[in-house]
Amino acid sequence: MSRTNQKIRPVYEVEVEKLDAEGRGVAHHEGKVVFIEGALPTERVRYEQIRNKPSFEIGRVTEILKASEQRVEPLCPNFGIGPGSCGGCAMQHLDPRAQVQFKQTVLTDALWHIGKVVPETILEPLYGEFWGYRHRARLTVRNVAKKGGVLVGFHEKSSSYVADMTECRILPPKVSDMLVPMRRLVESLTIAQRLPQIEVAVDGEGNTALVLRILEPLSPEDVEKIEAFARAEDVDVWLQPKGPESAAPMHPEAADRLKLVLDEFNVRISFKPTDFTQVNHRLNVEMVSRAVKLLGLDESMTVADFFCGLGNFTLPLARRAKRVIGIEGSEGLVARARAGAQANGLAAKTEFVARNLFTWCEDDWNKLWEKMGGIDRVLIDPPREGAQALSRVLAATDKRPQRVVYVSCNPATLARDCAILHHEGGWIVRAAGVMNMFPHTGHVESIAVLEPGVRPEQKNENEQCQREKGPEAAC
Repeated sequence: MSRTNQKIRPVYEVEVEKLDAEGRGVAHHEGKVVFIEGALPTERVRYEQIRNKPSFEIGRVTEILKASEQRVEPLCPNFGIGPGSCGGCAMQHLDPRAQVQFKQTVLTDALWHIGKVVPETILEPLYGEFWGYRHRARLTVRNVAKKGGVLVGFHEKSSSYVADMTECRILPPKVSDMLVPMRRLVESLTIAQRLPQIEVAVDGEGNTALVLRILEPLSPEDVEKIEAFARAEDVDVWLQPKGPESAAPMHPEAADRLKLVLDEFNVRISFKPTDFTQVNHRLNVEMVSRAVKLLGLDESMTVADFFCGLGNFTLPLARRAKRVIGIEGSEGLVARARAGAQANGLAAKTEFVARNLFTWCEDDWNKLWEKMGGIDRVLIDPPREGAQALSRVLAATDKRPQRVVYVSCNPATLARDCAILHHEGGWIVRAAGVMNMFPHTGHVESIAVLEPGVRPEQKNENEQCQREKGPEAAC
């Protein structure tokens, strides 16, 4: 069925109760849960049914009969619902401050429903900028004759099609302004059909790199056109013929141009445009500052930073602690983290080790503890899969740091790991909160603080002792 020959779908009217984790309105119709794209809590809407399953429906709004007070006019012309709308954002129709409160609810709901834990304190959210914040993006390139040629942009909602974008309000203005020139550049190349992706990386000082994923070598004419484009737009161009490690700048002087800048700690970290860094530099600065403060460091302490990457946390921690060890699965990232420590004058206070943290075990922890002469604080910043193996070790061991700060990009795995630490190891969730790393999306970045408490078996022994010897007994 073509996109222009859409079938007529049934339309229903409902009251919207809440939002789900993807920013869709949640309602009930004829005993089934309905997830409605474009609807907000408290609204009465008409929606068309686009999927009907035995236990749920999926729909999209066709008419808003009673609007929420938190509904706002989307700023970006690409935002919308239904075919053709951009999938880069999910909640531009919701007031940005209300988005953050929604994410806070997502976090606390996950901690309770998945982990059965309640933080003692809810931290104030970190907001950052709402627009022009996205300093990293992977843009898809497609030649679509029906739309006039090459498109460069994000995918459409729930689709492999590329949105027809001529601007983007969540990208930095300089990158947004390049979307159409990038189209024209690709169209002019002899390998236009063999350039499926352009990765964008902007650093905290505005330096911009474009990584062209090329499946065939460039012709001399292609090279001339790309270099002219780079001069006109004031960007560095990298070429990536294979995997991310194959990416290299067209001009060697651009290799170390991009920098993570953390002025509070006098830290500057060089990174490649294909390295993992946070997409939102301003919020990253705030996040690192908060994590370091929550750890409560002094210059006598030893810290372990798990999933350390390039040293985004490790090097700032080294400015406040006696010694820091960063542990990361990628040999390449570990090598660059060491170079970053050297460049920042922190080589003597830091150490970096490559290790698969998804298979971390108690023997690994014991060896690390002995090597470091004890560990006072732990920072954990895992990918979406979380840190289950490490959490089980910290729950089981008697060699305990006095505080753990866990930074998470997935509330579900954070809740799972907090449950392991709390229910199996007696750790107390002192605080948790959200950081609005990705405004207008359903992505929830969060942080939790845990401290050791009484382990369940020890608690049971104490209770048995007091039953036998009386409540005043020193058990």
